Amino acid sequence: MVPAIALSIGGSDSGGGAGIQADLKTFLALQVHGCSAITCVTAQNTCGVNRVDGLPPEALTAQIEAVLSDLPVAALKTGMLLNRALIQATAAALRPLAIPRLIDPVMVSRAGSVLLEADAIEAYQRELLPLAELITPNIHEARLLSGLPVQSAVDVERAAAALLELGSGAVLIKGGGLADLRGCDYLLQRQGSGQWLRHAPVDTPHSHGSGCTLGAAITAFQARGVPLPDAVQQAKRFVEQGLRFGLAIGSGQGPLCHWHPWLDSDG
Repeated sequence: MVPAIALSIGGSDSGGGAGIQADLKTFLALQVHGCSAITCVTAQNTCGVNRVDGLPPEALTAQIEAVLSDLPVAALKTGMLLNRALIQATAAALRPLAIPRLIDPVMVSRAGSVLLEADAIEAYQRELLPLAELITPNIHEARLLSGLPVQSAVDVERAAAALLELGSGAVLIKGGGLADLRGCDYLLQRQGSGQWLRHAPVDTPHSHGSGCTLGAAITAFQARGVPLPDAVQQAKRFVEQGLRFGLAIGSGQGPLCHWHPWLDSDG
Protein backbone atom coordinates (compact mmCIF):
# COMPACT_ATOMS: atom_id res chain seq x y z
CA MET A 1 0.00 0.00 0.00
CA VAL A 2 1.34 3.44 -0.97
CA PRO A 3 -0.75 6.15 0.71
CA ALA A 4 -0.95 9.80 -0.27
CA ILE A 5 1.50 11.93 1.70
CA ALA A 6 0.90 15.38 3.17
CA LEU A 7 3.21 17.78 5.02
CA SER A 8 2.30 20.11 7.87
CA ILE A 9 4.59 23.04 8.69
CA GLY A 10 3.63 24.56 12.03
CA GLY A 11 3.85 24.69 15.80
CA SER A 12 3.71 21.90 18.36
CA ASP A 13 0.82 21.97 20.86
CA SER A 14 1.88 20.16 24.04
CA GLY A 15 -1.79 19.64 24.93
CA GLY A 16 -2.36 17.75 21.68
CA GLY A 17 -5.40 19.74 20.58
CA ALA A 18 -4.14 21.97 17.77
CA GLY A 19 -1.08 22.62 15.62
CA ILE A 20 1.06 19.79 14.33
CA GLN A 21 -0.67 17.28 16.60
CA ALA A 22 -4.14 18.11 15.24
CA ASP A 23 -2.85 18.03 11.68
CA LEU A 24 -1.27 14.59 12.02
CA LYS A 25 -4.41 13.18 13.66
CA THR A 26 -6.49 14.57 10.80
CA PHE A 27 -4.19 13.13 8.14
CA LEU A 28 -4.36 9.72 9.82
CA ALA A 29 -8.16 9.81 10.12
CA LEU A 30 -8.39 10.56 6.39
CA GLN A 31 -5.93 7.79 5.42
CA VAL A 32 -3.05 10.08 4.47
CA HIS A 33 0.51 9.66 5.72
CA GLY A 34 1.43 12.82 7.59
CA CYS A 35 4.88 14.41 7.78
CA SER A 36 5.80 17.46 9.84
CA ALA A 37 8.23 20.35 10.07
CA ILE A 38 8.04 22.12 13.44
CA THR A 39 8.40 25.90 13.57
CA CYS A 40 7.94 26.48 17.28
CA VAL A 41 7.22 24.64 20.51
CA THR A 42 4.38 25.79 22.73
CA ALA A 43 3.72 24.97 26.35
CA GLN A 44 -0.07 24.84 26.48
CA ASN A 45 -3.08 22.90 27.68
CA THR A 46 -6.86 23.30 27.52
CA CYS A 47 -6.63 26.46 29.64
CA GLY A 48 -4.22 28.42 27.45
CA VAL A 49 -0.70 29.00 26.15
CA ASN A 50 2.02 29.49 28.77
CA ARG A 51 5.12 29.79 26.57
CA VAL A 52 6.20 29.80 22.93
CA ASP A 53 9.74 29.10 21.70
CA GLY A 54 10.55 29.54 18.03
CA LEU A 55 13.05 27.24 16.35
CA PRO A 56 15.93 28.66 14.30
CA PRO A 57 14.91 29.07 10.65
CA GLU A 58 17.80 26.79 9.66
CA ALA A 59 16.24 23.99 11.72
CA LEU A 60 12.91 24.47 9.93
CA THR A 61 14.56 24.46 6.51
CA ALA A 62 16.44 21.25 7.35
CA GLN A 63 13.21 19.50 8.34
CA ILE A 64 11.40 20.50 5.16
CA GLU A 65 14.34 19.53 2.97
CA ALA A 66 14.68 16.16 4.71
CA VAL A 67 11.04 15.34 4.02
CA LEU A 68 10.90 16.61 0.44
CA SER A 69 14.18 14.96 -0.58
CA ASP A 70 12.82 11.50 0.22
CA LEU A 71 9.02 11.46 0.27
CA PRO A 72 6.62 12.33 -2.57
CA VAL A 73 4.55 14.93 -0.72
CA ALA A 74 1.29 15.50 -2.63
CA ALA A 75 0.01 18.55 -0.70
CA LEU A 76 1.06 20.69 2.24
CA LYS A 77 -0.22 23.23 4.72
CA THR A 78 1.34 25.79 7.00
CA GLY A 79 0.14 26.79 10.44
CA MET A 80 1.82 28.81 13.20
CA LEU A 81 4.98 30.45 11.84
CA LEU A 82 5.51 32.96 14.70
CA ASN A 83 8.01 35.41 13.19
CA ARG A 84 9.45 36.96 10.03
CA ALA A 85 12.47 34.65 9.84
CA LEU A 86 10.33 31.50 9.96
CA ILE A 87 7.91 32.92 7.38
CA GLN A 88 10.81 33.73 5.05
CA ALA A 89 12.32 30.26 5.50
CA THR A 90 8.94 28.68 4.74
CA ALA A 91 8.42 30.83 1.65
CA ALA A 92 11.88 29.91 0.32
CA ALA A 93 11.09 26.21 0.74
CA LEU A 94 7.66 26.46 -0.89
CA ARG A 95 8.62 28.64 -3.85
CA PRO A 96 9.86 25.84 -6.15
CA LEU A 97 7.02 23.44 -5.34
CA ALA A 98 4.15 22.70 -7.73
CA ILE A 99 1.79 20.93 -5.33
CA PRO A 100 -1.34 22.24 -3.54
CA ARG A 101 -0.20 24.67 -0.83
CA LEU A 102 -2.63 25.75 1.88
CA ILE A 103 -1.53 28.71 4.00
CA ASP A 104 -3.37 29.05 7.29
CA PRO A 105 -2.12 32.49 8.40
CA VAL A 106 -2.14 31.76 12.12
CA MET A 107 -1.95 35.23 13.62
CA VAL A 108 -4.84 35.58 16.04
CA SER A 109 -6.92 32.87 17.71
CA ARG A 110 -10.69 32.92 17.36
CA ALA A 111 -10.78 34.31 20.92
CA GLY A 112 -8.48 37.17 19.90
CA SER A 113 -5.10 36.02 21.31
CA VAL A 114 -2.16 37.20 19.18
CA LEU A 115 -0.03 34.28 17.96
CA LEU A 116 2.78 35.93 16.01
CA GLU A 117 5.28 38.76 16.34
CA ALA A 118 4.19 42.21 15.21
CA ASP A 119 6.57 42.60 12.26
CA ALA A 120 5.51 39.33 10.66
CA ILE A 121 2.28 40.49 9.01
CA GLU A 122 4.05 42.19 6.11
CA ALA A 123 6.17 39.07 5.55
CA TYR A 124 2.98 37.03 5.26
CA GLN A 125 1.52 39.48 2.76
CA ARG A 126 4.60 39.90 0.59
CA GLU A 127 6.31 36.53 0.69
CA LEU A 128 3.98 33.70 1.63
CA LEU A 129 0.41 34.46 0.56
CA PRO A 130 1.32 34.80 -3.15
CA LEU A 131 2.56 31.18 -3.02
CA ALA A 132 -0.74 29.79 -1.71
CA GLU A 133 -3.33 27.86 -3.65
CA LEU A 134 -5.65 28.59 -0.73
CA ILE A 135 -5.44 30.80 2.36
CA THR A 136 -7.75 30.14 5.33
CA PRO A 137 -7.87 33.15 7.68
CA ASN A 138 -10.34 33.49 10.52
CA ILE A 139 -12.23 36.76 11.00
CA HIS A 140 -9.44 38.44 13.02
CA GLU A 141 -6.77 37.39 10.52
CA ALA A 142 -8.86 38.53 7.55
CA ARG A 143 -9.13 41.92 9.25
CA LEU A 144 -5.38 42.17 9.83
CA LEU A 145 -4.35 41.03 6.36
CA SER A 146 -6.92 43.03 4.38
CA GLY A 147 -6.89 46.17 6.53
CA LEU A 148 -10.69 46.22 6.30
CA PRO A 149 -13.37 46.02 9.01
CA VAL A 150 -14.99 42.58 9.11
CA GLN A 151 -18.23 42.64 11.08
CA SER A 152 -20.81 41.18 8.69
CA ALA A 153 -21.26 38.80 5.77
CA VAL A 154 -20.86 41.66 3.31
CA ASP A 155 -17.61 42.66 5.02
CA VAL A 156 -16.37 39.07 4.72
CA GLU A 157 -16.98 39.12 0.97
CA ARG A 158 -15.15 42.44 0.59
CA ALA A 159 -12.22 41.23 2.67
CA ALA A 160 -11.98 38.02 0.62
CA ALA A 161 -11.79 40.04 -2.59
CA ALA A 162 -9.06 42.22 -1.09
CA LEU A 163 -7.11 39.18 0.13
CA LEU A 164 -7.28 37.59 -3.31
CA GLU A 165 -5.38 40.62 -4.59
CA LEU A 166 -2.43 39.59 -2.42
CA GLY A 167 -1.79 36.77 -4.89
CA SER A 168 -3.25 33.50 -3.59
CA GLY A 169 -5.36 31.29 -5.83
CA ALA A 170 -8.33 31.23 -3.46
CA VAL A 171 -9.47 32.51 -0.07
CA LEU A 172 -11.60 30.72 2.52
CA ILE A 173 -12.60 33.06 5.35
CA LYS A 174 -13.82 31.15 8.40
CA GLY A 175 -16.87 32.92 9.79
CA GLY A 176 -17.01 31.34 13.23
CA GLY A 177 -15.58 34.45 14.90
CA LEU A 178 -18.87 36.28 14.28
CA ALA A 179 -21.98 35.11 16.12
CA ASP A 180 -24.17 35.52 13.04
CA LEU A 181 -21.81 33.46 10.86
CA ARG A 182 -21.25 30.37 13.02
CA GLY A 183 -20.99 27.37 10.71
CA CYS A 184 -20.55 29.64 7.69
CA ASP A 185 -17.36 30.04 5.64
CA TYR A 186 -16.87 32.05 2.46
CA LEU A 187 -14.86 30.60 -0.44
CA LEU A 188 -13.68 32.89 -3.22
CA GLN A 189 -11.60 31.49 -6.07
CA ARG A 190 -9.69 33.49 -8.65
CA GLN A 191 -11.57 31.65 -11.36
CA GLY A 192 -15.28 31.77 -10.45
CA SER A 193 -17.68 33.55 -8.14
CA GLY A 194 -17.68 33.39 -4.35
CA GLN A 195 -19.86 30.96 -2.44
CA TRP A 196 -21.02 30.64 1.14
CA LEU A 197 -20.51 27.15 2.57
CA ARG A 198 -22.80 26.38 5.49
CA HIS A 199 -23.38 23.68 8.06
CA ALA A 200 -25.49 23.70 11.18
CA PRO A 201 -23.51 25.34 14.02
CA VAL A 202 -22.48 22.88 16.72
CA ASP A 203 -23.03 24.15 20.25
CA THR A 204 -19.93 22.93 22.10
CA PRO A 205 -17.16 24.57 24.12
CA HIS A 206 -14.75 21.88 22.93
CA SER A 207 -13.56 23.30 19.61
CA HIS A 208 -9.83 23.80 20.21
CA GLY A 209 -7.94 23.02 17.02
CA SER A 210 -10.93 23.30 14.70
CA GLY A 211 -9.17 25.75 12.37
CA CYS A 212 -6.05 23.61 12.16
CA THR A 213 -8.19 20.54 11.55
CA LEU A 214 -10.12 22.21 8.73
CA GLY A 215 -6.92 23.17 6.94
CA ALA A 216 -5.41 19.72 7.49
CA ALA A 217 -8.54 18.00 6.19
CA ILE A 218 -8.55 20.14 3.04
CA THR A 219 -4.86 19.30 2.57
CA ALA A 220 -5.49 15.58 3.09
CA PHE A 221 -8.29 15.49 0.54
CA GLN A 222 -6.18 17.41 -1.96
CA ALA A 223 -3.29 15.00 -1.40
CA ARG A 224 -5.73 12.27 -2.41
CA GLY A 225 -6.56 14.12 -5.62
CA VAL A 226 -9.86 15.76 -4.62
CA PRO A 227 -10.40 19.13 -6.39
CA LEU A 228 -10.26 22.18 -4.13
CA PRO A 229 -13.99 23.07 -3.89
CA ASP A 230 -14.92 19.47 -3.09
CA ALA A 231 -12.01 19.16 -0.67
CA VAL A 232 -13.29 22.20 1.24
CA GLN A 233 -16.83 20.82 1.41
CA GLN A 234 -15.68 17.40 2.63
CA ALA A 235 -13.32 18.98 5.15
CA LYS A 236 -16.17 21.04 6.59
CA ARG A 237 -18.18 17.86 7.07
CA PHE A 238 -15.24 16.25 8.85
CA VAL A 239 -14.85 19.21 11.22
CA GLU A 240 -18.58 19.39 11.88
CA GLN A 241 -18.57 15.76 13.00
CA GLY A 242 -15.45 16.34 15.07
CA LEU A 243 -17.21 19.15 16.92
CA ARG A 244 -20.25 16.96 17.58
CA PHE A 245 -17.94 14.47 19.33
CA GLY A 246 -15.81 17.15 21.06
CA LEU A 247 -13.58 15.90 23.88
CA ALA A 248 -14.44 17.19 27.36
CA ILE A 249 -10.89 16.80 28.69
CA GLY A 250 -8.91 19.08 30.99
CA SER A 251 -10.22 22.09 32.87
CA GLY A 252 -10.72 24.40 29.88
CA GLN A 253 -11.59 24.23 26.19
CA GLY A 254 -11.13 20.68 24.97
CA PRO A 255 -10.36 19.76 21.36
CA LEU A 256 -12.68 18.39 18.75
CA CYS A 257 -12.48 14.64 18.18
CA HIS A 258 -10.44 13.34 15.26
CA TRP A 259 -11.50 9.69 15.42
CA HIS A 260 -15.25 10.22 15.19
CA PRO A 261 -17.40 8.02 12.93
CA TRP A 262 -16.45 9.13 9.45
CA LEU A 263 -17.34 7.87 6.01
CA ASP A 264 -15.99 9.84 3.05
CA SER A 265 -17.02 9.69 -0.56
CA ASP A 266 -14.71 6.74 -1.24
CA GLY A 267 -16.42 4.64 1.46
